[in-house]
Amino acid sequence: MSRLTEAALALAMAALFSSAGAAPASKPGRSATPQEVAAWDIDVRPDFAGLPKGSGSVLAGQAVWEGKCASCHGTFGESNEVFTPLIGGTTAEDAAKGRVASLTNGRQPQKTTLMKVATVSTLWDYINRAMPWTAPKSLTTDEVYAVSAYMLNMGEVVADDFVLSDQTMAQAQQRMPNRHGMVTSHGLWDVKGKPDVKSVACMKNCPVEGSVRSSLPEGARNAHGNLAQQTRGFGATRGVDTTQPAPTARLPGTATAVPAAAAGAPGQAALALLQQNACLACHAVATKVVGPSFKAVQEKYQGDSNAATTLAGKIKQGSAGAWGVVPMPAQGHLNDADIATMVGWILATPK
Repeated sequence: MSRLTEAALALAMAALFSSAGAAPASKPGRSATPQEVAAWDIDVRPDFAGLPKGSGSVLAGQAVWEGKCASCHGTFGESNEVFTPLIGGTTAEDAAKGRVASLTNGRQPQKTTLMKVATVSTLWDYINRAMPWTAPKSLTTDEVYAVSAYMLNMGEVVADDFVLSDQTMAQAQQRMPNRHGMVTSHGLWDVKGKPDVKSVACMKNCPVEGSVRSSLPEGARNAHGNLAQQTRGFGATRGVDTTQPAPTARLPGTATAVPAAAAGAPGQAALALLQQNACLACHAVATKVVGPSFKAVQEKYQGDSNAATTLAGKIKQGSAGAWGVVPMPAQGHLNDADIATMVGWILATPK
């Protein structure tokens, strides 16, 4: 290579690296505002950093629990109807020692949330960002404190007159039944700690195709209605469409198909509302899930001239005891027109 060619190549490379490191003349979009960042920056750490000011009593938490939580978790957090139990398996002795005996002696086969969780902040943070199931992030800060206090009270962690707040959470933390049960000497907790897993990276001859090791039996595939529609209208939907035959050449997809019984514009509009408001998490068109199927409701109220008014009231105000022990929470946020659309379609659901 001649000196002239070498010089030209060096100049070209210098220009390339210089342009690569320079900032573009214009950037797409804009920087997030402080308010936008604050809306996402809601996590609460075990050292209570990020905890907002507020408070809630055990008594106030009981009221919130009965109105917005008991329908899925039971009156005392013991429900196994919809979700696994939250409360149980802990004792006053566990709270004093900070280790849950049932985790090692096997006397409590069902591992409840309060048995496993080590920090109050974890409980508070999850309730704040993900509950209630049908309306995440709808609880006020004081309601989150109150519900957390009520759960701790049911688990014999705090007294009946306890008020949980940003100032008293440290007191509750000192009585968490499994507070000494968390291992922190690893990279997930301490950036200077060692990772809690060891692995050898596969850099050659890696498999490129996976294989299905477990699958849902065909007879049970649609036993409880279309799983693709039984998700709350918040976040990504990953349910598989169980009204369709299982694919054989690939893993199940996430496409959602409208059942034949729901075809037509009225049905599509009603189903859209039912899915947006998480009604399909408990109800299906033709089969019982947690609550009755829409066909069963239609059959029960067939010939009842007051059916539309009755059902609208149950949706708006909630209902209990009509179809079993699991109550239906009130949907007071819905407007009358949307409720009428849903009720009208339910009462006209074809058999």
